[in-house]
Amino acid sequence: MLQPAVNSYKHNQVETAPPEDLTLMLYNGAIMFVKRAKQAIEKKDLNHAHHYNTRVQDIVDELIITLDRKYPISEQLLALYDYLKRRLIEANVSKEIAVLDEVEGFLSEFRDTWKQAMVLARSQKQ
Repeated sequence: MLQPAVNSYKHNQVETAPPEDLTLMLYNGAIMFVKRAKQAIEKKDLNHAHHYNTRVQDIVDELIITLDRKYPISEQLLALYDYLKRRLIEANVSKEIAVLDEVEGFLSEFRDTWKQAMVLARSQKQ
C-alpha cells in the first residue's frame, strides 16, 4: 500500500526538479546501483549483478545524452563517461569488484564536484 505513494512521490520529485538537481539524482542513482552490483557479486548473484550494472550503464548513457556541448569541459566529461561505460561493460563480463570500485570512485568525485558547483551557482544568484 505504501509503495505506490513512494513511487508517486519519486515521480513528482523528478518531474519538478531543476536540471541541476536531476544530474545530482543521476549521480546518486549510479552510485547506489554500483554498490548494489558489488553486493550482488559478493553474494554470487550474477543475475542481479548484471541488472544493477546495466542500470549504471543506462545512467551513464543519460549523462552523455544530457551533456551541454557548448562548454569546452563537455568534451572532457564525454571522454570520461565513455571510459566509465567501457569499464562497466568490462566489469559486467568479468564480475570484478575492483573495476566497480574504480567506477564508483569516479562517480563519487563527479557527484561531489557537481554538488559544490550547485552550491557555488546558487550562492552567486543571491
